[in-house]
Formats: sequence, structure tokens, C-alpha cells
Amino acid sequence: MQENQLFEYAVIRIVPRVEREEFLNVGVILYCPKQKFLKVKYLLDKKRIAHFCGELDINELEEHLKTFELISSGSKDAGPIAKLSIPERFRWLTATRSTVVQTSKVHPGFCTEAEETLSKLFNQLVL
Repeated sequence: MQENQLFEYAVIRIVPRVEREEFLNVGVILYCPKQKFLKVKYLLDKKRIAHFCGELDINELEEHLKTFELISSGSKDAGPIAKLSIPERFRWLTATRSTVVQTSKVHPGFCTEAEETLSKLFNQLVL
């Protein structure tokens, strides 16, 4: 039996009007140090977002989310942040922002398989 390992995650949210504190969960970022795992999983439901806040630029949102994904994977096309270590990238991605794309506070947990845990969290919190 595999040993439980500490992981941290945050929910990625679309916040069209920060002053109203309304948001829509669109993804999850999960970091597991022992497995050297950092991954973003998101779904941009264009219909749902249009109903939630029609004036948002969906293409711009998609670019922001793709950038999150590229940074988490350490892609060389994602600029200097993607060159940081895995823990530094996770901290940068989950830093407090007052923009349309934000993350929740970071939450801890234990898992045996980070990829499977990411899928479970995504299904519970986004779908």
C-alpha cells in the first residue's frame, strides 16, 4: 500500500466584478512535493460564463488559463516564471490577485496518487 503524501491545492475562479465577490469555479491547481507534481486542470464553459457575466472576453480568459497551465508544467514558452522551481511556481500561481482570474486560498490534504486526486477535486469543485 502506498503511503499518504501531503498535497496542496487551490481552486481557480473567474471573478468578473471583484467588488461583488461573485465567482465561478473553472479549475484546480494541485501541488504534491513528494511526487514532484504540479498541474492545472480547467474547463472554460463558455455558455455558463456568458450567462454569469456576458461582458467578459472569453478568449482573454482562455489565454490566462492556458498561461496557468504552461507555467505549472514549466513550459519554456511561458516566460521566466515557468523557469522557477515547482514550489515557487505553485506559490506564484496561487498568490493573491485582484484580477478577473483568481485562486482560492490554498488547502492541504493527503493523497497517494496526485493525478487521481486532481481529477476528484476537479469533479467535485468545478463540474
